Amino acid sequence: MRIVAALGGNALLERGEKPDAAIQRRHVRSAAAALAPLTADHELVICHGNGPQVGMLAIESEADPELSEPYPLDALGAQTQGLIGYWLAQELRDAGVARPIIPVVTQTVVASCDPAFHAPTKFIGPVYDHRRARRLAREHSWTVAPDGAHWRRVVPSPEPNRIVELAGIRTLIMGRMVAICAGGGGAPVLENDDGSLVGVEAVVDKDLTAALLARDIGADFLMLLTDVPAVQRDFGTDRAMPIHSAQVAELRTMYFPPGSMGPKIDACCRFVEATGQRAAIGSLADAAAVLAGTAGTAVLPNPLEARPGRVDTTRRVRA
Repeated sequence: MRIVAALGGNALLERGEKPDAAIQRRHVRSAAAALAPLTADHELVICHGNGPQVGMLAIESEADPELSEPYPLDALGAQTQGLIGYWLAQELRDAGVARPIIPVVTQTVVASCDPAFHAPTKFIGPVYDHRRARRLAREHSWTVAPDGAHWRRVVPSPEPNRIVELAGIRTLIMGRMVAICAGGGGAPVLENDDGSLVGVEAVVDKDLTAALLARDIGADFLMLLTDVPAVQRDFGTDRAMPIHSAQVAELRTMYFPPGSMGPKIDACCRFVEATGQRAAIGSLADAAAVLAGTAGTAVLPNPLEARPGRVDTTRRVRA
């Protein structure tokens, strides 16, 4: 199968952990160990989050007295793609992946009129208590919002419309390479009338970009891997129960938090609706079981739903 696996930023740096390189590298090593076996029998494309990492770089940039102004989020997003892609490539190779592994710094086209620019929802950076979050918001002109029991900075997260490097990613897949791409949703860019690109201050949701990528490369399966074993019905209440599988129509009637599980559900539903293929959400440690359908939450097509043809026409024919 052709699989797109998207790793959550919190799977690479758990909530409350210090963003030390050694700690993140340990998590990347665990991620590589979970994903490496999939490359033996499948075509694997890896995406990853960057919320904790891009937030850390933004704080460092804002505090640097040598800078006349902080680095913009699109540039910091590209920087995290290089860092995390570098770590993943090394650890996958050390975990026994025999195929070439190619990290791709990816750009994602968004629209300047996207309403997300006026309603920030994407969490980045570390967690804070309410008092410190309010103080930092005043000092840096941030928008902050509750994230579970803590508070975090939120930034605009516009809709991904097109992946600039799509043709190159397809070429890597056709060459039996493992592509690491669309990290952090891709660096957000606007496309001018003359075709030129310019970065914009935002962080695209990596799950929505992963769904777009999976659709456009003709993936058979979209797998969103995070730090929870499954999606829960009535999350945060005493009625909370894991959802083992659900059809798109059922999931569309449920409420999920917009800053965390909501985009994951939306991404899976979009991919399933567009392709008729399956998607799933589960723990990174359970990657093989999520693929097999014995762990996580499977997102299934609605019954009797017409299944469109493949978008990607470059699939290699195996002997």
